Amino acid sequence: MPGLTIGDSVPNLQVQTNQGNFKLHDFIGDSWTIIFSHPGDFTPVCTTELGKMAAYVPEFDKREVKLLGLSCDDVKSHNEWIKDIEAYTPIIADPNREIIKQLNMVDPDEKDSSGKQLPSRALHIVGPDHQVKLSFLYPASTGRNMDEVVRALDSLQKAMKHKVATPANWKQGDPVVISPSVSSDQAKEMFPQGFQTVDLPSRKSTCVSPMSETSLVSIYLSMYK
Repeated sequence: MPGLTIGDSVPNLQVQTNQGNFKLHDFIGDSWTIIFSHPGDFTPVCTTELGKMAAYVPEFDKREVKLLGLSCDDVKSHNEWIKDIEAYTPIIADPNREIIKQLNMVDPDEKDSSGKQLPSRALHIVGPDHQVKLSFLYPASTGRNMDEVVRALDSLQKAMKHKVATPANWKQGDPVVISPSVSSDQAKEMFPQGFQTVDLPSRKSTCVSPMSETSLVSIYLSMYK
């Protein structure tokens, strides 16, 4: 579905939440922010997701990340439903289904009993520059994996700080890849702990593995020197 995607700036919408009204850019400020939608209050899968969000608040706090939920229910419904999480996460009310369209969070198939569109289980990780850095999109029937959200967030924050990328199945402490935009001389300056050269079977490139300041082994592709 066309709409807000990676690299786009989040629109500076005026929103109503269970914790007051504000503009999105004011809420985000210069922080990392996770904006996530759920199909409806009082529904089983959504209840487990909001519970997991609450359980993971300490992890997001360690990473200085804000949380902002969204559903098409009104504020009164939010306040009745989320007693345990409302202290941690504002939840946007969108009874007119306008905000979910602008944030690209509409499920193409699911509708409520009156035939109105429902939000998908969409999640945008938004950077301090107010741009979408990563998006997850699940159908209403499938709950999110919160460990993967945290893993992806760690990857994004590390990429921004160290100019690296993370390979498949990466997790904290695993090798990372230095960005192709980093030259060999820059890599030596950024990773002064030394290099280990590794030949690839294709012989098309060579990997150079320095240690980063966070003691992570990194891989540099010399074909991009």
